Amino acid sequence: MALDQSLIEALRALLGERFSTATAVRDQHGRDESWHTPEPPDAVAFAESTEEVAAIVRLCAASGVPVIPFGTGTSLEGHVMARKGGVTIDLMRMNRVLEVRPQDMDVTVQAGVTRKQLNEWVRDTGLFFPVDPGADASLGGMAATRASGTSAVRYGTMRENVLNMTVVLADGQIIRTARRARKSAAGYDLTRLMVGSEGTLGVITEVTLRLHGIPEAVSAAVCAFPDLVAAVDTVIATIQAGVPVARIELLDSVMMGAVNAHAKLDYPVRPTLFFEFHGSASGVAEQAATVEALAGEMGGLGFQWATRPEDRTRLWQARHEALWAGLALRPGAKAWTTDVCVPISALADCIDQTRKDADALPFPSGIVGHVGDGNFHVLYMIDPADPAEVALVEAANDRLVARALEMDGTCTGEHGVGYGKMRFLDAEHGPAMAAMRAVKAALDPKGIMNPGKIVW
Repeated sequence: MALDQSLIEALRALLGERFSTATAVRDQHGRDESWHTPEPPDAVAFAESTEEVAAIVRLCAASGVPVIPFGTGTSLEGHVMARKGGVTIDLMRMNRVLEVRPQDMDVTVQAGVTRKQLNEWVRDTGLFFPVDPGADASLGGMAATRASGTSAVRYGTMRENVLNMTVVLADGQIIRTARRARKSAAGYDLTRLMVGSEGTLGVITEVTLRLHGIPEAVSAAVCAFPDLVAAVDTVIATIQAGVPVARIELLDSVMMGAVNAHAKLDYPVRPTLFFEFHGSASGVAEQAATVEALAGEMGGLGFQWATRPEDRTRLWQARHEALWAGLALRPGAKAWTTDVCVPISALADCIDQTRKDADALPFPSGIVGHVGDGNFHVLYMIDPADPAEVALVEAANDRLVARALEMDGTCTGEHGVGYGKMRFLDAEHGPAMAAMRAVKAALDPKGIMNPGKIVW
């Protein structure tokens, strides 16, 4: 939808040079880290306060112009694409930590504050924010996409760690979704409704988050296995034994080879689990001993410990750079990344079938996963300009999702829906989709909030 001149003039009057229709700026805001074709907005507005966001939304609502929130652009299912044109609101200048409350172990930040920025800010209080999706994403974006990551098995996802939010609704009204109390039975849970709404119900401008104590002791280890089933069976045994492990990450042999080459490591090129343990010194030692024994029973090929902080950092940096490592397997390729999540009892079967399916494809692919909570990702290294390759991956992705749904899982554990996974929602939710569409229609009757995503 092209912007009329009166709206352009009104937004320029409001924002001055912080409103842009330049092609380069628009192109930057019409893409994410996915394989999806970029779709730039008609203009970009750089907001610096909740009140500015509200004013922008009111102007766009009066003209029926779409509004697309934008953080760091690290999403993976086309969340920030301007499918109907419109105005992208860039929130990255809203990057202030508003208030840290160490006694309550919570913090309020503007939406543009990133995960790493927050942890640098609060480090001297002895607290940290644990949700770690890998990318240094904005916290508003992480709330909007219900982000998760490597530490979710111990600390939960954004759903468990967001206490309340300030949100600008589709008519420009500013609301606060809750108070700071750790629990409440007062009315509908608007906070959980907005977490994961991907900008389709409102623009998140401030977030209040739980903080956690920095653990007294941290230990990490790597263990290779003879096959994927043995590795996943170790995960299942660890969870069922009640071990409060902080992270359990799986890389299949393809990804281990890629990570070794990319990060200059020398781990065995086999299915491998990365572990991290948090707690007191004695607690961490006990957790690690239990998991090492369980791994040995499953055929684990011996723990390799990373005890020094620099070794742990290198280990997890290598895991977080798995995407770039995978891309190096096929220079010039683009990664089609997808994810599913299944009940932990079904995980071994789901991953094993997925690996066999991927082995039949004519291009490289790898599996990585936050397997402690049943979530894993597949990275297909494809040429997106080759229709035959795209068709093969679409079919493989369809089979993966169907496999997960048959196991009572979900089409996405953490990537979110965007528009890349919209077609699976009816199969997953059935009649509940009507309720979701009713919520969307009630809160966004003109359909201007990030249209073309989730339920459009």
